Amino acid sequence: MLSPAEISGPQNMSPIHPEHFQQLLLNWFDQHGRKHLPWQQDINAYRVWVSEIMLQQTQVSSVIDYFKRFMSRFPDVYSLANAEIDIVLQHWAGLGYYARARNLHRAARTIVDNGGEFPRSVDALTALPGIGKSTAGAILSIAFGQRQPILDGNVKRVLARFHAIHGWPGDGKIADHLWQLSDRFTPAQRNADYTQAIMDLGATLCTRSRPRCSECPVATGCLAMRQDLVERLPEPKPRKSQPIKHIHMLLMQDSNGRLLLEKRPPIGIWGGLWSLPEFDDLSQLVAWCQQRDFRIDTPCPLPSRQHSFSHFQLDFVPVRAVAQNPNNVVMEADGLVWYKARDIEQLGLPAPIKRLLQHTHPETLNDQND
Repeated sequence: MLSPAEISGPQNMSPIHPEHFQQLLLNWFDQHGRKHLPWQQDINAYRVWVSEIMLQQTQVSSVIDYFKRFMSRFPDVYSLANAEIDIVLQHWAGLGYYARARNLHRAARTIVDNGGEFPRSVDALTALPGIGKSTAGAILSIAFGQRQPILDGNVKRVLARFHAIHGWPGDGKIADHLWQLSDRFTPAQRNADYTQAIMDLGATLCTRSRPRCSECPVATGCLAMRQDLVERLPEPKPRKSQPIKHIHMLLMQDSNGRLLLEKRPPIGIWGGLWSLPEFDDLSQLVAWCQQRDFRIDTPCPLPSRQHSFSHFQLDFVPVRAVAQNPNNVVMEADGLVWYKARDIEQLGLPAPIKRLLQHTHPETLNDQND
């Protein structure tokens, strides 16, 4: 294995000059690249920005319908900035990583407060919430035609394989070297097409598993292919044991069929979404109901469910209960509200909570946004 200090050595020098690489890639893109994705139409900085944020850690196939609905509801930065965060989160529900939606909303308001024009420098864009260096480069390249390198997950994979870079691309020294390579291989002309092309190459041919090397336009210069390392590169992040969080969730109805939902804090996991009240264990759940004068029948734990986050696994037990005092008033100021079935469909719900309600209360939700 090569150390970070060795990654720029002669054994990692590609036989293809950057200009040749660029031409091969652009010729392939002209013939085979994707040009009909919804964010590739009517290109402007706003549409590029929203698509780049949605595509972070999310596959293209999952993003297409979300992007269309989001653009229909928030066609420009002004409509996004003027919307309530609950409405924004409702249109994001199911995509996950909800901080992305909250940052979009905050950044839109900042842009509108500053006159509505998108910044045209990497420094100005990265000063906005949720925009990193690679996303800024993609916006400036695709929307404004600037020569800007990018380094999203697809590009990291292409460059790590092409140059046989060992190690995890998220490591500081290796990431710095990949940025240098990205800059060196980014052309001065047709920069927007090149940016789309190298992302497309990683998304369609140079994929994480089962890469289609025989169709790759730059395969003749790929050191990973020459050294039979394609399946090994890029190397994954060193594994750490993922903690498991165990909780109970209160799935409570009143005698009128309304469900009790709780508004989550604006930051953190599922920030700003509506969910079910959470507890460490069943006794804490029962005590909470008693404190609030919810006279419930015997609580009924349902089979546990799991949901994986990037840094931990959630193991939760839904606990079904019926409140016998439907006139109990719940104040929205406390973050707790009784919702009728027909109203829940309009809320922003975390995907695992929506799936739970679809299973336990099929009359409440359909699967339109999942």
